[in-house]
Amino acid sequence: MSEILFSSAWQSPSNIALVKYWGKYGVQLPSNASISFTLSECRTETTLEVLPLGQGPKVEILLDGESKPDFAPKIEKLLERVKSDLTWIDDHHFRIHTHNTFPHSSGIASSASGMSALALCLCDLHEQMEGEKFNNFFRRASRYSRLGSGSAARSVFGGLAYWGKHENYADSSQEYAVPLKEGVHPIFQDFCDTILLVHRGSKDVSSTVGHDLMNNHPFAQQRFELAGKNMAVLKNILASGDLEAFTQLVESEALMLHGLMMSSLPYFILMKPNTLAIIEKIWEYRKQNGAPMLFTLDAGANVHLLYPASIKEATEKWIAAELSGYCENNSYICDHVGNGPSRLTK
Repeated sequence: MSEILFSSAWQSPSNIALVKYWGKYGVQLPSNASISFTLSECRTETTLEVLPLGQGPKVEILLDGESKPDFAPKIEKLLERVKSDLTWIDDHHFRIHTHNTFPHSSGIASSASGMSALALCLCDLHEQMEGEKFNNFFRRASRYSRLGSGSAARSVFGGLAYWGKHENYADSSQEYAVPLKEGVHPIFQDFCDTILLVHRGSKDVSSTVGHDLMNNHPFAQQRFELAGKNMAVLKNILASGDLEAFTQLVESEALMLHGLMMSSLPYFILMKPNTLAIIEKIWEYRKQNGAPMLFTLDAGANVHLLYPASIKEATEKWIAAELSGYCENNSYICDHVGNGPSRLTK
């Protein structure tokens, strides 16, 4: 067992986009701006150990104690991209211990939580090893997160975070995400997200492949323009607390994301029959009861049921009675908007 020279441990949450990022160019730069809720319970806990340079792989990854060499190429690519800033990377080997509190690679943005946790560890280690502080630690971590997984840039900040240059969002950047702290109605500050696990396994098509298919997509330019308009509209909705308008925009964005996948060449469908069944149940319940709940989807089969904390108790009872049966092994995760990453005690 090699001597551990330095180590850092962070937990970082997943996030769920409200306006979706789909399509990229250059080195992980977004074709349109996006905004998301950062979650709380769905997170990755990562310890990064710095080892002396020696024989063997550059990076050793252990997921729940089990070696995962197939994860190494993405990690090595991130290290290659940041080593111009973190010059000590070439002089060391690395061991990563990581754990997800939710199913990996099933459309709950495990790459967002995983890469952001790793980026936070890298920034922390740089400050330890070089004895210098970054001017803006979390902004730097967001930029490094983006280089591993685009949506990971948003996981570095709690609450609402936006990524991608947009004229309506102050300080917005292609390089990193920015937290939305001002002009958010109280109803959106403690929103709930119950993730209905329709399919717990790995999805059939990776998000990387899906993003790349936007390069020649017949509707790409129209999509990027509409996403920009939706970002502007959503900013006003978040300030006003208009749940009806919020519902319409967020559900439309979710369906549009999957519509883009279905109209790509090659085309693919990540939704399952029970995904659609849950959506129809949500629509039916909302129509009958006037409940301010809505759904969104990531690039997978699972459904994110969003609702204000004021109806949490009644909604969770309804989920257990009416929706859990559509989930694999009756599994779902009750989550909510969280405060962002935190350092772990080692």
